[in-house]
Amino acid sequence: MQAQKVDYLKHFKSLAEVIQVRAAIIIIATNVVCAAPAVAQHAAGAAAQTTVSGTVTRVVDGDTIWVQTSSRSKPLKVRIQAIDAPEICQVGGIAARDALKFRVFGNRVTLVTSTTDSYRRTVARVDLQGADIGRWLVGRGHAWSLGQFQSAGPYAADQLQAQIARRGVFGGGTPERPTEFRKRHGSCLSGQ
Repeated sequence: MQAQKVDYLKHFKSLAEVIQVRAAIIIIATNVVCAAPAVAQHAAGAAAQTTVSGTVTRVVDGDTIWVQTSSRSKPLKVRIQAIDAPEICQVGGIAARDALKFRVFGNRVTLVTSTTDSYRRTVARVDLQGADIGRWLVGRGHAWSLGQFQSAGPYAADQLQAQIARRGVFGGGTPERPTEFRKRHGSCLSGQ
């Protein structure tokens, strides 16, 4: 029995789209290979992570929330790990904040903390009923996947899908990464 050849490329509308998808696959594969040492280093530090649960009491922007835990009298300021959402005054910033607020405000979340950032926020993966909120935001085009050491980050494939589908900030024009926006304009919020 002879294997049947399937032409997956016929599903794309143009040669440019085929080239774009192939280029994206190569970029993701390269980032995975290049990120391997960083991932190994991160895995070695994983023992320092802490898991805590609490209720989201405030959504500041597309990647910052406040969580009230039972172990603290004051809410914990949390920066969602591995994503970068548009600044609130940037195109897409309000939509990112509103999407996050609709999804998590008033709900109980689980935080897997990793470190503290320069704004003294706890950096954590945020899970809601088993769903990774960072992945959810990136997949809907409300944030970029954020990596370290030239890596595209853990949600690179989700970001690519959002870009191809033109979701959220990828819906039109050329979106400006929040890191570039902050270099030119600074942060919109003080005292996050």
